[in-house]
Amino acid sequence: MFDRCCKPALALFGLSLALAWPARSHAQENYFITYTHHMEEPGSLEIANRSVAGFPQLGDSFVGSAMELEYGVKAWWTTEFYLDGQSTFGQSTVFTGWRLENRIRPLLSEHWINPVLYFEFEDINGADKALLEVVGHDGVADFLDRNDRSEKKREAELRLILSSNAKGWNIAENLIAEKNLAGEPWEFGYSLAVSRPLSLLASPNACRFCRENFSLGAELYGGLGDRYSFGLQDTSHYLAPTVAFRMPSGPTFTLSPAVGLNKNSHGMLLRFGVSYELDQVFSRFRRKS
Repeated sequence: MFDRCCKPALALFGLSLALAWPARSHAQENYFITYTHHMEEPGSLEIANRSVAGFPQLGDSFVGSAMELEYGVKAWWTTEFYLDGQSTFGQSTVFTGWRLENRIRPLLSEHWINPVLYFEFEDINGADKALLEVVGHDGVADFLDRNDRSEKKREAELRLILSSNAKGWNIAENLIAEKNLAGEPWEFGYSLAVSRPLSLLASPNACRFCRENFSLGAELYGGLGDRYSFGLQDTSHYLAPTVAFRMPSGPTFTLSPAVGLNKNSHGMLLRFGVSYELDQVFSRFRRKS
């Protein structure tokens, strides 16, 4: 089953790399689910892909993917556009929708705790498997049915992002609330994360695999029920180590194997991604013209 899943996953990874190759990377995130207070540089565009491979015992293996375009509008405002798709083995490969996200940082100077406000609108369908968050009673049972794009999900997602930097460590907490605009109740979730570079000092010699180019960390995330049944009952939760490699003047690669912590969770999820940043993208176009 793992061999069948790896080939499409590697193909998606390679496609993302090819699309973004001319850029220089300044990736600001080490995590897949958790957001920090780091914003996109004003005028810069980050192109990224975040994918997840799942292997449910009672269902078909899948690879869900989200292609991202993140733009720094202001120092305090970052906007992002997603295109989602997925491939389920033995079924089909489908486009599942789009998302529009905005993050607002009300306090620009560095504080002990740095808050960020997050707003997202999702127009996806029932076949979506990008798994960019876990809320409510989301669980492995939702991934056992065959691909069905007939169910439309127009949802609003809100987050309170709290993030701190201390002695090289980043510590971040996200509180998540999501609502299907068709009338479903508010659903809740959380994510916690911590990471640190292997070295805080830059090597005196130029090198690609220096310790300062690697970051290690971990994420803990899951659902907290909904408005009528808030809590941990019938929810899913994951613990995931993370590793990020920032290639100098090149892409950033991230990898995170997540382990399910209860019977409602996937036994294992393998997350992987690649990102690049185009500095001052519109200024470049103006200079060329």
